[in-house]
Amino acid sequence: MTTGGEDSGRGQITSIEGIPALSLDAISSVAYGPEAMLAVLATAGAGALAKIEPITIAIVVLLVILVFSYRQVIEAFPEGGGCYAVSKAHLGARASHLAGASLVVDYVLTVAVSISAGVAALVSAFPTLSPDSLVISLGILVFLTALNLRGIATSARTFLLPTAVFIAGIYVVIFAGLSRSHPAANAGIHPAFVPKAAAAVGILLLLKAFAAGCSALTGVEAIANDVPAFRAPSARRAMRTEVILGGVLGTMLLGLAFLTVRFHIGPEGNQTVLSQITGASVGRGAVYYVVDLSTTVILALAANTSFGGLPVLASLLARDNLVPHVFGLRADRPVYRYGVVTLAVLAGVLLIAVNANTSSLIPLYAIGVFTGFTLSQTGLVRHWIRQRPPRWWARAALNGTGAAMTAVATVIFLVTKFTGGAWVVVIAIPGMILLFSRIAKYYDDVGAELGLGSTPGIPQVHDSLIVVMVVAVSRMTESALGTALSLGHDVVAVSVQLEEERAAALQSDWDRWGPGVPLVVLHASSRSIATPVLSYLGSPEMRDRDVMVMIPEVEPRKWRHRLLQNQRGAILADVLRRRSTVDVARVPYHLTKD
Repeated sequence: MTTGGEDSGRGQITSIEGIPALSLDAISSVAYGPEAMLAVLATAGAGALAKIEPITIAIVVLLVILVFSYRQVIEAFPEGGGCYAVSKAHLGARASHLAGASLVVDYVLTVAVSISAGVAALVSAFPTLSPDSLVISLGILVFLTALNLRGIATSARTFLLPTAVFIAGIYVVIFAGLSRSHPAANAGIHPAFVPKAAAAVGILLLLKAFAAGCSALTGVEAIANDVPAFRAPSARRAMRTEVILGGVLGTMLLGLAFLTVRFHIGPEGNQTVLSQITGASVGRGAVYYVVDLSTTVILALAANTSFGGLPVLASLLARDNLVPHVFGLRADRPVYRYGVVTLAVLAGVLLIAVNANTSSLIPLYAIGVFTGFTLSQTGLVRHWIRQRPPRWWARAALNGTGAAMTAVATVIFLVTKFTGGAWVVVIAIPGMILLFSRIAKYYDDVGAELGLGSTPGIPQVHDSLIVVMVVAVSRMTESALGTALSLGHDVVAVSVQLEEERAAALQSDWDRWGPGVPLVVLHASSRSIATPVLSYLGSPEMRDRDVMVMIPEVEPRKWRHRLLQNQRGAILADVLRRRSTVDVARVPYHLTKD
């Protein structure tokens, strides 16, 4: 996206604002990534918990590969789209459909998981809120939706302060913990017993822990998906944000893993791992509560990553005829409104379905985004082989290594979490791919019938008739007839009346007025006004004519007054469009006083 002046840049973000706007999903993952690893390692005994350090190092290595990989994606595809754009360009249509479906599923899950996790952290501090978890979750969802409908730049500035507090707080915890050899006196934790001889840990368990910890990498791709959200030069700013994200996330993961081993932290049912580390490093004073509350806020706001990425992705899918074209429309503000609202609705349904229970959502998480990781890096390997720029072999090797690592993680996710709920994703992604193909076929069929891409014949003049629906003699009727007469000379007014007295009165008023347009009064035997109109339009004298039905309607100045209008015009228009071949035009009559 290019900017055309001061106004065009107001709705876009800087490199620093890109962290709260597009990276909170990744940043906040330090609250549950290490805990996911410890939960797997704990099954082998307390002695296996120390393996979190080498596993975290492996995850950070993968993070570095992903950061450099997505910098290359941003450079090669500055219009955004991430793995979808890469797959489309280098892996073909089927791979791009898989990438698009995987990202859509992951974006929806990100919103649901982030909000439910944030509320769970809040409920841990204030247990009396437990019965209202779902209501609070939906309230946060509505707040984020409203904020994003105002534009992503507004969201970025709003989230900048809590993001800075959270990151600063985590670094304070890490540096304070590094200065201690033992937990703080008032830490309130119970260190796990670690024997001198560490427990033997099988390769399968290590792989499961690695895959679980890789949930900390979800969100790394969001910046590449929404490059146009940045101010010019957007690609350079996006690449800078990607590096900042990688540096912050990598150092936080390594620091927390080191402190986990130093303080013998293990999973506890009533306290998160991050809470235990914070207490051990700084004690349970003011700093502890600042970090704990900022964690709650950041987990809830991490959903904003999806609100920034999915609408842009949906607009690209709409451009390729894979989703309804309405997702490509932008409002006056720089936001894809339909994508934002659809994401909110889907996430809301998911939250209601699981009663805002994070543990029910975790088995579904990360599969979609790791599928995208694998596709994007595989696509880049083919890109370097085809383009062969300087040192292309080094870039291809980097991306190939990353693709292999993320593919292994994806397979492990599927195998280990299938019975725990991952089967839903296994069904949802192919189902969405099928939906893409059906929508694309519809647009192809419509395009063929419209003759898009071919030169049409010379327009022919047809015998036409304009039918104006009227209720009474009024200024609205006068305006509608004037509009009809300006379009064609053959105009007839049609009115449907239920009572003979009203029909006679209308005919008398019409004759007295004398607008120069004939009036046809149709009698309805029931309350339906559509049936007699359909019969009239289906009469023999109408069959060889092009008919347009104009339906004048009152358009009040205030939106709430629309609820007071009868919906006869909308109902009639809907029936005529479905059950006849006439053209239908609803003509508003704007009121000047309410």
